[in-house]
Amino acid sequence: MRRIVHDFHGEPGEVLRLDEAAAGDDPAAGQVRIRVLVRPIHPGDLLGIIGQANEPTGGRVPGHEGMGVVDALGNDVGTLAIGQRVAFYPVQGAWGEFVLADARFVVPLPDDVEDTAASLMLVNPLTMRMIMRAVFEGGGGQAGVDGPIIQTAAGSSVGKLITSAIRTHDAEVISLVRSEAGALDFAERFPGTPVVSTSDTDWREVVRKQVDDRPVRAVVDAVGGELPMELLGLLTPGGSLIEYGSLSGQAMTVPTLDLVGREIVVRGVSVGRWAGLPDPVRAADTEFALELARSQPELLEVAAEFDLADFRQALEHAQRPGRVGTVLLTSREHAGN
Repeated sequence: MRRIVHDFHGEPGEVLRLDEAAAGDDPAAGQVRIRVLVRPIHPGDLLGIIGQANEPTGGRVPGHEGMGVVDALGNDVGTLAIGQRVAFYPVQGAWGEFVLADARFVVPLPDDVEDTAASLMLVNPLTMRMIMRAVFEGGGGQAGVDGPIIQTAAGSSVGKLITSAIRTHDAEVISLVRSEAGALDFAERFPGTPVVSTSDTDWREVVRKQVDDRPVRAVVDAVGGELPMELLGLLTPGGSLIEYGSLSGQAMTVPTLDLVGREIVVRGVSVGRWAGLPDPVRAADTEFALELARSQPELLEVAAEFDLADFRQALEHAQRPGRVGTVLLTSREHAGN
């Protein structure tokens, strides 16, 4: 099989290489082996590759999400069949053509869910679900607050899912994007939802006018650095700053007086902790993700598809500023359905 490997942590374009290997071990009890057809390049995948520069990895294969076909079954797996189309997360090594997966984290796919949507239907929607629980069930002093929610990186794949979800809660969201082109695209996708481009010199004043002295219950941020600090003062006492990414790569410094005097809650959300949630919560999240892939695949946007052998072009596209959607790595067997 083909697989993408890195022997050391570092910049993805420098440390990754295409490798050939055997298809892998037979699945143990409770496992399945999956022939992977499509897998996404997520920002978290790239951060995992970068890690601590020059630190050896032992030949690590990146990737945790994808879709494919069940190739072999271990004992005690009664819910899946060989040849069945499935999606999976979290499973280490998705950037190879075969993975061994815990059957608990493998989702059978109906015929009306396409390969591309299936490959994207878990990580981003599950992240959104965890963020929504942090916003609406997160405690702090925000219970009963009817004011708006502010989110950054609203043009990202997760950002668009957040916008769609908040609108279903009959709550208002003020969305920040980084360019005028991004604002126009967002406004076309979500008419009537306030959107502000941080490339405009007066964006801070525009946000304040949108807030209009109302209590802001939460700021949902994926950028880090200085941007969320610019918004912290708009939070109501007891409100939450919810962090789920660091697209800027910059450290964030929260003023102590905001934490103490205004009892601001700073909370991190990581989809990496999803596998440890209670079974009923995971089951509900998975059911939601499957229905999303079936009924609203347009929310699972694809920027471009590249064969595994063309991973360097895929990386360049995935790191391109202003990119819309997620870049996919495909295998030869993927028919593009």
